[in-house]
Amino acid sequence: MARYRFHCTNGHECVLDVEGADVRAPARLASRARQVARTVMRSLDDGADWSGWRVTVHDLKGRRVLLQPFPSAQEDRASLAA
Repeated sequence: MARYRFHCTNGHECVLDVEGADVRAPARLASRARQVARTVMRSLDDGADWSGWRVTVHDLKGRRVLLQPFPSAQEDRASLAA
């Protein structure tokens, strides 16, 4: 199991993950990144435009291992309906 940090940014604003999270399999990083994005979207301004936001996933050495766009409102509704 490895620890990763899931930072969120639109290029101007950042939500930094100082703790990180343990992820058992690297194949699960994208799913965890989408979960982090949804949490940020719920916890911050509802009227925000999230289209330019990304989750950048870094290992503990600071290397970026994944860049995941925030889900669109349509994708988010579809995943909730499934």
